[in-house]
Parts: sequence; C-alpha cells; structure tokens
Amino acid sequence: MRVAWDGEVGRLEGELWLPDQDPRALCVIGHPHPLHGGNMHSSVVYRVARGLRTAGIAALRFNFRGVGTSAGVHDGGPGEVSDMESASAWLRERHPGSPLWASGFSFGARTALLYSARSEHVERALLVALPVLAFECPGLDQLEMPTLVLQAEEDEYGNQEAVRERYPNLPKGVRTASVRGTDHFFRGRLDALEALVTETAQAWLKESH
Repeated sequence: MRVAWDGEVGRLEGELWLPDQDPRALCVIGHPHPLHGGNMHSSVVYRVARGLRTAGIAALRFNFRGVGTSAGVHDGGPGEVSDMESASAWLRERHPGSPLWASGFSFGARTALLYSARSEHVERALLVALPVLAFECPGLDQLEMPTLVLQAEEDEYGNQEAVRERYPNLPKGVRTASVRGTDHFFRGRLDALEALVTETAQAWLKESH
C-alpha cells in the first residue's frame, strides 16, 4: 500500500505492508545511501520488509528526503534520522499501542541505529549490513533495547568480525550474526537473509509475551 505523510521538509513517500492479522509490532525500514542509488525498492530492504511481514509485523519502507517523490534534499544523516522519526510517528498514530521497531540496510541501518539511540519509543532494532568501516556508527555500544546486527560474511564495508573489533564491549542485548558466502548486497543469499529476519522477529515476539 502506497502511503505518504508530512515530514520535516515536506511530503515523504512510503510503502506499507500489513500482515493478514492485526500487526504484532510495527517496523520502519531505512534504505541504502541516497547518493549511490539507494531507495525503498532496494532488494535487501524489500526482503527485510517481507521477512518482517511474514512474522506478523507491519513493515513500512520509505524514501528518505530527496529520493523518489519524497521532498527535500539529502542531508548526510541528521535529516534522514528526522525522516525516520516522522515515519515512525505516522505509523504509530495508525496503530496505537503496538510495539515499535526500527530497521534499515547499510546507510539505512546506520540511520536506524542513530534513531534508536535517541528514541524513547523503539523497542527492538534490526541493523542489516551496518557499514562500520565506511562511517562512524555512534551509539551501538550503548543501545538498551534488544538489537541484531546482521552482516554479510564478505561485506567490504564491515562484516561480523569488523563489528566486534570496532565495538568490543557491546551490551548484552546487542547480538551479531553473519550470512555466509555473500557480499554487502547479500547477492545469492537473499533467501537466507529473509528467513533470518523472520526467525529473529518471531523470537523477539515470543520474548515480549
């Protein structure tokens, strides 16, 4: 379902997928770097959203400012965090009382991290291909909510080992995992990625009841 709402700098567009039953949680999903062709139709973002919906989660993919028909121009990080905040507020208004999660792929994973670190609403974070070798990713070692950092084994922007090396003192609730035999874009392993997303979401839902 195509949706839109007013963000900080104007209208933002998104794609909302609802499960067959009432959603058990809500999740906003950020996309890869806008200056390198990233948008909400990225195959990884699509698969993350589908994996979440399979688990019973309402999944909202959306275009950051300046991408597609979303208003504004790329802001390099802070503005995109604001975009995710407005997406979350819009989703929460439509499904009051449902737990909120944050997710993203690559640049979108970093955005979800920054948003989760400052938001009082986010209860779970799913960070896919967090680019720890390309960007500073502040706050990962201070997250208080259950979090999964899901990396590709051959990711040139940071695999599981790189995450652990950069952040040796992760909180108890922050786990890392790896998808073997693939690169940053999970080429040839998208099915495995999607299955792991569904499995993680289902486990989190069990923990919260």
